[in-house]
Amino acid sequence: MTTTRETSEPRRTRIIAIANQKGGVGKTTTTINLATALAAVRKRVLVVDLDPQGNASTGFGIETHARGRNAYHLLIGEATLAEVILHTAIPGLDVVTSGVDLSGAEIELVDIEDRLYRLKAAFAEGPLDSYDYVLIDCPPALGLLTVNALNAAHAVLVPLQCEFFALEGVSHLVRTIERIKKAYNPTLEIQGIVLTMFDKRNNLSDAVASDVRAYFGDKVYQTVIPRNVRVSEAPSHGKPVLLYDMRCAGSQAYIHLASEILKRERSLVA
Repeated sequence: MTTTRETSEPRRTRIIAIANQKGGVGKTTTTINLATALAAVRKRVLVVDLDPQGNASTGFGIETHARGRNAYHLLIGEATLAEVILHTAIPGLDVVTSGVDLSGAEIELVDIEDRLYRLKAAFAEGPLDSYDYVLIDCPPALGLLTVNALNAAHAVLVPLQCEFFALEGVSHLVRTIERIKKAYNPTLEIQGIVLTMFDKRNNLSDAVASDVRAYFGDKVYQTVIPRNVRVSEAPSHGKPVLLYDMRCAGSQAYIHLASEILKRERSLVA
């Protein structure tokens, strides 16, 4: 899985957890389409589906019977990272799939001494150096699976739905991230907050966006992800929306988001 580089510099793999303890905010949709947009500009991307629902795996068209060993086997030590990586139809984009057995991982991990660092340890064994980005799709809860993701990540990307209780939920997540940073992962940072399901016909969306920007400042991406029927349809066809309908508003938004993230990443290393 090693690729040829134009320079002799080692690849700097950036690990980003996509998290929000609230469900239905667009975590998986953002993971799938951001990964696809990054791969489209020739970044090597690994998506780790850490949600027992397995929607990210389904969104890339990977059928349940084709998943074999998955994130569950990785976490409990029955397989290495190299053994659970599957290639997708998208060049440069691979996936560690999820399955229903992952829902039992939190119970099984309780009695394991290094239960908070299982994913980080698995990453350390490689082969992450063949990827530019690892995107971890977290479950909608702040349990052991999400903590494992936060401990393994360099940064957190937070999808935030433009709805009334948005700020309350994300404030709780930010406090959790700060606790994780203080106790377990001192380099963890908030990569950014992306506003999702934005409805320009709805005054509430504008009000929420204004409040979030006032509270978090430049942590909020300029790009907003609109409500878009093509984005909703794409998973049922086993495709990212960028492959399902490249020209739709949702696809264009994720392309702009990827560009904004890459620009922000370059500023971090400048």
